[in-house]
Amino acid sequence: MNKPIVIAIGAAVLAGGAFAAYTVANPQAEVVSSVPITEKEPVFANVLAAEPVTELRTGTREVCEEVAVERRRPERFGDRDGAVVGAVVGGLIGNQVGGGNGRKLATVAGVVGGAYAGREIDRRHEGGQRYTDYETRCHTVSEPREEIVGYDVRYDLDGQVSLTRTAEQPGAQLQVGERDRIVGYEVTWRYGEQTGTLVMDEDPGRRLPYANGTVLVPARTAVPPAPGS
Repeated sequence: MNKPIVIAIGAAVLAGGAFAAYTVANPQAEVVSSVPITEKEPVFANVLAAEPVTELRTGTREVCEEVAVERRRPERFGDRDGAVVGAVVGGLIGNQVGGGNGRKLATVAGVVGGAYAGREIDRRHEGGQRYTDYETRCHTVSEPREEIVGYDVRYDLDGQVSLTRTAEQPGAQLQVGERDRIVGYEVTWRYGEQTGTLVMDEDPGRRLPYANGTVLVPARTAVPPAPGS
């Protein structure tokens, strides 16, 4: 929407006391409109209390533990039992002795003797012995746990206590919204056939003092910044 252009010419500026004195007994222009000029400013409330809101949720975590396992040291005969290897070797040797039934007896004796010898060798040797070792094993477990999902906040705004929920824990103050802050007035005036527009700090009411073809207005004061700006 197009706004009226503020007319600088045709408005004389007077100090506060002079403006008030001049207004009493001089011609006055009619105020056609006085529109507030606003800007947004944050609204802060004082936090009275903030209580965490929790929910029971199922989560997972990894659990690791040391587990005892039985191992076997490398064997003298590879991964075969000493008695088996001894029996095979003894049988082969016995088979080379004599002939006929004698060879059979020698083979049997070789098998028996070789098995015994192999078992004794395996028993005396560290290879093949079983021992206990430990290794780390991990697995995932599910478990319920409480999680903070927000905060129930009680706050005081202009003497009125209210409750809201926030995602984060608030500090001493909480922004609860925005509001319009009046920083001036756009005033349109008319005196006879003459009209004009100007900006004033305060609403002038229905009349403005007029003299020598211009309206008289008080000097503008600096507008303080909005809180938080």
